[in-house]
Amino acid sequence: MLEFIKRPETEAEVNTMSPLTWAYIGDSVYEMYIRMYLVSKSKMKPHKLHIEAIKFVKAKAQAEILQKLELSLTEKEKEVVKRGRNAENHHLPKNATVQDYMYSTGFEALIGYLYLTKQDKRLEEILRSCI
Repeated sequence: MLEFIKRPETEAEVNTMSPLTWAYIGDSVYEMYIRMYLVSKSKMKPHKLHIEAIKFVKAKAQAEILQKLELSLTEKEKEVVKRGRNAENHHLPKNATVQDYMYSTGFEALIGYLYLTKQDKRLEEILRSCI
């Protein structure tokens, strides 16, 4: 992926991070993937790109993606999702149910964890399945 952005050296370092930190990174990685996908597939203007991106990155959409992925996840990936989903977050969702928000946080935690642990091939498989 972006080699000039330094990632932790070891999985042990990533495992010391909060699942909400994984989700924070995962949100960025997923949004960048979706934006690049939309830019590469269309000639839309930025405002329209933004409107289209929201369809992919909103909590409900991410929760639905996670539900479709669940059967294909490894035990470790399921553990990461569970930790992200159950992490105590004091943010109340504006445009989503609490359940969708929790599941979307689990999805973002998975994306962030895979990115931070340099599991780029698996990350790419999951991201490709989102579109």
